[in-house]
Amino acid sequence: MEKLVVLVDVQNIYYTTKQSYNSNFDYNQFWAKVTANRQVIKAIAYAIDRDDEKQRQFQNILRAIGFEVKLKPFIQRVDGSAKGDWDVGIALDAMEYAKGADVVVLASGDGDFDLLVDKIRHDFNAVVEVYGVPKFTSTSLINSASKYVPIDQGLLLAAPKR
Repeated sequence: MEKLVVLVDVQNIYYTTKQSYNSNFDYNQFWAKVTANRQVIKAIAYAIDRDDEKQRQFQNILRAIGFEVKLKPFIQRVDGSAKGDWDVGIALDAMEYAKGADVVVLASGDGDFDLLVDKIRHDFNAVVEVYGVPKFTSTSLINSASKYVPIDQGLLLAAPKR
């Protein structure tokens, strides 16, 4: 059975699925798809903490699915812009946990991860599967991945019935 590491850039996935599909990512469906017939050695969802009840509920859902949830505080700058970036944390954890993995799944479309994906593939001889929204996934990241899986309707929550 393949040893699996799953890393999810929650903010990237949230905003790209919202922008592309006006829908939310289905973490249960994603988990079922990526973990089938694989042994999960680590699964981490990286999120921003806005100290909001709805977000706490979402984070608890992620934990119930099987993710460790890592949080960084939301930083609102004086100029109105916001900061909440997990790129370095994701990269450090990826390098740490890829050592014992056969497959690393990265859910993000952020092109900054292309060098990381290359390094994991070459230094650890691991397969890297990238999940991202097609319209918002960097070409360089897609090209770096062993396998690119587009996030489409099959990985989205159905709209609530009215």
